[in-house]
Amino acid sequence: MNVSFEVEKQSAITRARLGTVQTVHGPVQTPVFMPVGTQATVKTMTPRDLKEIGASIILSNTYHLYLRPGHELIREAGGLHRFMGWDRPVLTDSGGFQVFSLGHINQITEDGVRFSSHIDGSRHFIRPETSMEIQMALGSDIAMAFDQCAPYPCSREETIRALERTTRWAKRCLEVHEHPDQALFGIVQGGMFKDLRTRSAEEICAMDFPGFAIGGLSVGEPKDMYFDLLDHTIDLLPADKPRYVMGVGTPDYLLRGALMGVDMADCVLPTRIARNGGVMSRDGYFSLKNARFARDFGPLDPECDCYACRNFSRAYLRHLVKAREITGFHLVTVHNLTFLLQMMEGLRGAIREDRETAYVEAFLERYYAGSAKG
Repeated sequence: MNVSFEVEKQSAITRARLGTVQTVHGPVQTPVFMPVGTQATVKTMTPRDLKEIGASIILSNTYHLYLRPGHELIREAGGLHRFMGWDRPVLTDSGGFQVFSLGHINQITEDGVRFSSHIDGSRHFIRPETSMEIQMALGSDIAMAFDQCAPYPCSREETIRALERTTRWAKRCLEVHEHPDQALFGIVQGGMFKDLRTRSAEEICAMDFPGFAIGGLSVGEPKDMYFDLLDHTIDLLPADKPRYVMGVGTPDYLLRGALMGVDMADCVLPTRIARNGGVMSRDGYFSLKNARFARDFGPLDPECDCYACRNFSRAYLRHLVKAREITGFHLVTVHNLTFLLQMMEGLRGAIREDRETAYVEAFLERYYAGSAKG
């Protein structure tokens, strides 16, 4: 397998670590935030834009690409990298979460999930083997095992059934996965029950996947519960394999998670809020739709060197957002992604110097103090 992971430094003061995921499409320095390109594109961004802001890896969605334009078409085009013009690493999720959250599900069986497309109502059946077939056709650098995510809230009995099915499906994924340049990660489930997370981690880790994701978190549970379960689960995963938490994109979740030992994370948040005028800055979150920015001729963030901050004012960007101009959504997206990528770059530098606790505390104190002011 041409995908490997090396821990280059373990912090002396926290569980944070520096690492490198090496793929045939290049290295990924961890801990890392991965922009989400659901349908083979990060919304409003070109591959050139992503490279300019320092993105080293992006995520695409198996469910969406299976439904449109179809994985066989992408295979015919030479794979996902060539199809979308991106020559750096790509991670694809399994499609499981979207099947359960977007598709109208008619039946979950031991063999797979029968559902109706959210696009046109067409009927589909995805098995663990189908998810592997799709992801191998896409040719991503990292693929995810097909799993069943227990919703929140969820009874213990339902959570156990989802956990056991996830384990059985993981074995089936391993049996058919055979892409030499693609690493297959296993996913730990267990809902909001620590003992079930322990059981799931033991079963999934016993299969010796080259990497592990912590699934079933950030699905609506309280923040304290999220971090308590994350803290518990991280310790159950092998120290020499990358650890991936799905669906987190706010500074506290990213930074505090990294201090616990998270290596990889992704979320649609920075691009989604950008399309509504939401801005992340070192002095907090704010909405450009607020009237107080109508005559604010300063940059989104005075300390940011992204293209949007170097060239345009809050007043101008507010005008574009209010007018629903695509350029406005693009520029705010450029900034929000730059903000998170630079935040993680700063964190990696702090870990290298064993000062990550001070970095995180100072960063979050400033960010949330500013957010509180609106």
